[in-house]
Amino acid sequence: MDEQTRVKPAEPRFESGHFLLIAGFGGRFTQETSKKIPDLWDKFIPEIGKIPGQKGEVTYGICCNPDGKGGFEYIAGVEISKLDDLPEKYRWVEVQPQHYAVFEHQGSLDTLAQTFQYIWKTWLPQSGRAAADAPEFERYSEDFNPKLNTGVLEIWLPLKPE
Repeated sequence: MDEQTRVKPAEPRFESGHFLLIAGFGGRFTQETSKKIPDLWDKFIPEIGKIPGQKGEVTYGICCNPDGKGGFEYIAGVEISKLDDLPEKYRWVEVQPQHYAVFEHQGSLDTLAQTFQYIWKTWLPQSGRAAADAPEFERYSEDFNPKLNTGVLEIWLPLKPE
């Protein structure tokens, strides 16, 4: 309970998302193994700028394909324009347009899990809204630097229509 009170992001803004085609490195995780997600980013970061069809420098952490038992796929990636030339080493996912609650994470990545706890265990139940069965993602701005703690990190939570 005290973890949830330590991190309380600002109230979310609501956005209509657009179609995204994201490619990068991915893997299956659970709550217990999610501590290994930063290793996936360490492998992916040198690939940025070398992915065929890459659009911009914004990076995404996509949570998708839940297995119903707490497992999910996570893809650290960038937006691409097409799949045509994508090498097989990359995983890709289509994110369909959705309505989102967008939370800005403040502070270091060390407290990101607490921000997620707040969103899922406090904000969502109190909001009267329900999460849609769609990918939820982190969006890291072009200037995001976890070591300097600069840039913007947003969490985009897909919502069912009211």
